[in-house]
Amino acid sequence: MVRIIMHGCNGHMGQVISNLAKDDPEAEIVAGIDVTDEGKNSYPVYTSLSECTVEADAIIDFSAAAAVDALLDYSVSRQIPVVVCTTGLREEQLAKLEECAKKVAVLKSANMSLGINTLLKLVQDAAKVLAAAGFDMEIVERHHKLKVDAPSGTALALADSLNEAMENVYHYVYDRSQRREKREEKEIGISAVRGGTIVGEHEVIFAGPDEVIEFKHTAHSKAVFGKGALEAAKFLAGKPAGRYDMSDVIG
Repeated sequence: MVRIIMHGCNGHMGQVISNLAKDDPEAEIVAGIDVTDEGKNSYPVYTSLSECTVEADAIIDFSAAAAVDALLDYSVSRQIPVVVCTTGLREEQLAKLEECAKKVAVLKSANMSLGINTLLKLVQDAAKVLAAAGFDMEIVERHHKLKVDAPSGTALALADSLNEAMENVYHYVYDRSQRREKREEKEIGISAVRGGTIVGEHEVIFAGPDEVIEFKHTAHSKAVFGKGALEAAKFLAGKPAGRYDMSDVIG
């Protein structure tokens, strides 16, 4: 049984993971950390990291970027591996994360979905065959109207995976509206759609002579990210210091 501290336990994803853990025989949330204790959890909740001395095997973080620095210090000082799911980290925070990974196991991924991370591997294999044969590569991502960044971090991760497969000789194009020229051979187009309550859709298109191959992932709820975070915590428990990502979990 992997004992988990849920950092940001009263947020939406904190509650999603708390409910998923109840039905997971291999994981248990033994403590939560949040700015307030709303009394709605079956485990003890602490309003500051310093107050939490509960023994644990891993930490899952779905909080706010401003809280991540203190969390990394806490993870190192207590030698508890941490799964960082919070997005929007500054460059300095990402650098700190890499430094902390030299002292404790740290897992960070652009997307926690097991499906997306499997897709990253599949499209990389496909690119080695199809792009090498002259197929054009395009990515279309769709999200709800409240999402402020575009393209999504996952779309960029997919583009990076395609580019890596082709030895990083491709460049990315985000907007063709001002261009009056044909598509270049070594480019990856990335298009973003924002509307409604779309949780997340990512489509990778390989367009070749007289045939098109498409890979698509659709998230119907945020539970897919919670499930991935739980699997990551179970994987990370007991691991030596180092920098990990979801490819290690599914690998």
